[in-house]
Amino acid sequence: MANGLVQFRADDVTRAKATVICERLGMDLSTYMRICMAKLVEENGIPFSMKLSVPKDDAGIAAMREASRIAEERGISEMSLEEINAEIKLARRERKV
Repeated sequence: MANGLVQFRADDVTRAKATVICERLGMDLSTYMRICMAKLVEENGIPFSMKLSVPKDDAGIAAMREASRIAEERGISEMSLEEINAEIKLARRERKV
């Protein structure tokens, strides 16, 4: 497969910050852009997040935000406690069978 050149403009401050983050993640900016493009095509959308670790104090909050995001995606964010407990009970019953 032939390689083509992709260019775009970014302001100096954003580029410098992005370069530092990529270096901390063990890659250069060009590698990051190739990863983004490959995953974009593979998933037909933006499928992932690459972030440096969340500070320990914020890990619980980050986990709750992620759970909320997943619930929104799956259309279950408005479930009542009773509905959630019923789903858990059903899943446990099915697992025993």
